[in-house]
Amino acid sequence: MKNRLTVTQAQLGKPYIDLEFLLECFREVLIENGEPELAKAIPWINDLSHLKPADFSDQHVQLFSISFQLLNMVEENGAVQTRRQRENQQSLAAVNGLWGASFQRLRELGVPEAEIAAQLTQTRIEPVLTAHPTEAKRTTVLEHHRELYLLLVKRENQMFTEFEQNETRNEIKLVLDRLWRTGEIFVEKPEISSELRNVLHYLTNVFPEVIPILDYRLRAAWQEAGFDPAALESVHSLPRLTFGNWVGGDREGHPFVTPEVTERTLQILRLNALVIVRRSLVQLVRRLSFSQRYENCQAPFQARIDALRAELGEDGEVAYQRNKGEIFRQFVSLMLYKLPVDVKREHATELQESEISYFKAEELLADLNLLQEALKAYGAKAIANHDVGEAIRIVQTFGFHLARLDVRQNSSFHDRAISQLMNAAGLDGSGFPEWKEPQRQAFINAELRSIRPFAHPSIKLGHEASAVLDCYRVLAAHIDKYGEQGLGALIVSMTRQPSDLFAVYLLAREAGLVRRVDDSFVCLLPVVPLLETIDDMQRGPEILRAFLSHPFTQRSLAYQQQRQDFAKPVQQVMIGYSDSNKDGGALASQWNLYRTQAQLAKVGAEFGVQIRFFHGKGGSISRGAGPTHYFLRSLPQGAVGGDIRVTEQGETISQKYANKMNATYNLELLAAGTALATLAAKYKEPKAPEIEEIMAYLATASRQHYRKLVEHPHFITFFSQATPIDAIESSRIGSRPARRTGKRSLSDLRAIPWVFSWNQSRFNLTSWYGIGSTLETFMLEKPEQFARFKEYILTDSLLRYVFTNVDTSLAATDENILQAYAGLVEEEAVRIEMLGLIMAELEKTRKMLALLFRRSLKERRTNHYFSNHLRSEALNVLHAHQVALLKQWRQEKQTQPEQAEETLLHLLMTINGIASALRNTG
Repeated sequence: MKNRLTVTQAQLGKPYIDLEFLLECFREVLIENGEPELAKAIPWINDLSHLKPADFSDQHVQLFSISFQLLNMVEENGAVQTRRQRENQQSLAAVNGLWGASFQRLRELGVPEAEIAAQLTQTRIEPVLTAHPTEAKRTTVLEHHRELYLLLVKRENQMFTEFEQNETRNEIKLVLDRLWRTGEIFVEKPEISSELRNVLHYLTNVFPEVIPILDYRLRAAWQEAGFDPAALESVHSLPRLTFGNWVGGDREGHPFVTPEVTERTLQILRLNALVIVRRSLVQLVRRLSFSQRYENCQAPFQARIDALRAELGEDGEVAYQRNKGEIFRQFVSLMLYKLPVDVKREHATELQESEISYFKAEELLADLNLLQEALKAYGAKAIANHDVGEAIRIVQTFGFHLARLDVRQNSSFHDRAISQLMNAAGLDGSGFPEWKEPQRQAFINAELRSIRPFAHPSIKLGHEASAVLDCYRVLAAHIDKYGEQGLGALIVSMTRQPSDLFAVYLLAREAGLVRRVDDSFVCLLPVVPLLETIDDMQRGPEILRAFLSHPFTQRSLAYQQQRQDFAKPVQQVMIGYSDSNKDGGALASQWNLYRTQAQLAKVGAEFGVQIRFFHGKGGSISRGAGPTHYFLRSLPQGAVGGDIRVTEQGETISQKYANKMNATYNLELLAAGTALATLAAKYKEPKAPEIEEIMAYLATASRQHYRKLVEHPHFITFFSQATPIDAIESSRIGSRPARRTGKRSLSDLRAIPWVFSWNQSRFNLTSWYGIGSTLETFMLEKPEQFARFKEYILTDSLLRYVFTNVDTSLAATDENILQAYAGLVEEEAVRIEMLGLIMAELEKTRKMLALLFRRSLKERRTNHYFSNHLRSEALNVLHAHQVALLKQWRQEKQTQPEQAEETLLHLLMTINGIASALRNTG
């Protein structure tokens, strides 16, 4: 019988031939390191039937983990090559979701060229990098992966001689050797500084290289679509890409994010932004090598050169004299001296600000725009647009802040802070958290009429009040020094009523984030609701209407509009995909997210406010993951508005952005999809009312089935023992606690470990449970409508996206493996009853999905099927080892606590390895 790798190679070709090559290199590395027995355990090129859980060591787990990383790498490279081949053989419109296909679709819809061009200028996307406890790769490992990927790409180049190819092979072996010797797991929980280094890796090493490629591909697709190239010549005509960051700012349930951490994070982000900006200016100096004398330049340009020389004094003269007769180089050299960084050995090493340095990126942008105009006047229009345009794009994207830092905190934490402030002011604040909404609003409204603080800054306050105010004071000091550009929003998680948002205004007033502007008070930073549970989403329109009606909000939005140069006031609303799924299951979550966005967009329109949705998505189907272009198309009409933020969490960051071409692809999907969704909403046919009626029915019914399961008296016992949740809560993967307050309850458990544990044990229950029974009842009770539903699912973007994601999750659900985990449940009656419910629903859901999609997964999604099939061969071994370790660890915790600690380390290795294999954690 052929082994699975051979079968996969026959079906899918080159990526899996590359995999065999890398695994053979890995085999040689292990043998050369004196590990011939381990070399025999490399999956897919060896028979693994001899491997038993008892023989499995940490080295075996490390071996499997690296092997899965190699599989992920060749599949990513294969996808890149397939896209390139399609574009080369057909056109840029051949790859779904990118600019070429988007322009083709807009032309089909009859959207005028001028309207498309105008929308591109207004399109804004902002991926927000976060560090929830999901990222199972260390920064060092990411760097090794990056080097290995580049060598894999290099190997494909046919120009190299046999000698050079052999040298590349040896380099690959060296990287694999380093990877093998590098620990895969955080033995202690990583500090926030290490999580920040991970984020910085992408912000400084990957994204700056991607921006010019994105712009080039947009212009090429525009021209291929038959549009006027002149419309996109200017760098200011392109969509705006910026980045956000939560590491060092997100303090919801994260006690280690202190004000000092936030202050240090802002400084590190600023330094790294200036490193990138300096790099782009140095490149510009090298490029502008042609002669042009001072006296031949435009008067404004001459005047600015004179001003810079005078400002910089002796340094200015050194810069000016360096490239005599090359005035454009001289100008950029003067700009380099104005950057607020200390330079040693040609590298920016630390912030060094003075009265003459640039303080804000806008100052540098003004000089770059002046340089661009001077070059055009000189006759070098193409160079001005390309070379200076690239530098302008870098500064537009990263500014002097690299990524906007959001600050998130829980509404109940804010309540306790206000209670403590009231007590410090001699008021009875003990009952504030329990006050009814009218009383809360009346009190806050009265307070907001004055800028008077509750307490003097020297007064000692309670923990929550001190934590919030000290953080806000860091933000206020940063604004006073640098402006608001480096700061994102004040996000209120678990927003349940309007006063949860108004409370932030009070806290901001106390810390100096509320200022008097034109004889009225405004909040300098946006206050953003985060709607997470289904109930909160259903209250969302009412909450937003009350918030936007408030004069304080209206004044603040007007101030922020003016500061950010928006066309109209913008209110950001964050919606959470994780807790709503944990709350009501997959269909109820998706439907309520959809309906809430549609309603919130209408509320915004009532007030003349654009709603900027911030999608809090995770790395698994249960937490909102799914193909970006299909996701954007599934959103309700009017909910995109050309402006979107979306979280990029944990393992999704490395999957999407580990290499340059994959990063380009994923950012292009987001930008093109945002522009397409915005314009298409105005031209395409509205959704048939019956589709929304069906989704509402399915959501309600499936939520009832899901809640019946999670509220079953034996459910918590089954969940606690049939998944590795207890080990995950002890893991060293992320710096953040797994529970919000430390209480041992399902409601207090974060959505990430909740989903992670079900995925590790291959139940994937959170993304499909209740759907089979719901669809079966629908088919039996409403057969005619069900028949129409089967047709709708072929064409409707929402239905197709939702049910394709369910299908993906079912493909990763493994009955044999989940039953092995269920075997860990100690009480037989509990195990039999709960497993029976789950298995019956799984069988029903598989049957109904097959009916909906008409063909088998193997026929519909060949690549997905064979990739899963290959992975399962090695995963079966890892899962068996983890089940054995879980049983051992739980027993040792009762009898041998010291030995249990040692076993836990082995167990965490398996969690890491399985996460690598499944390409998700939570």
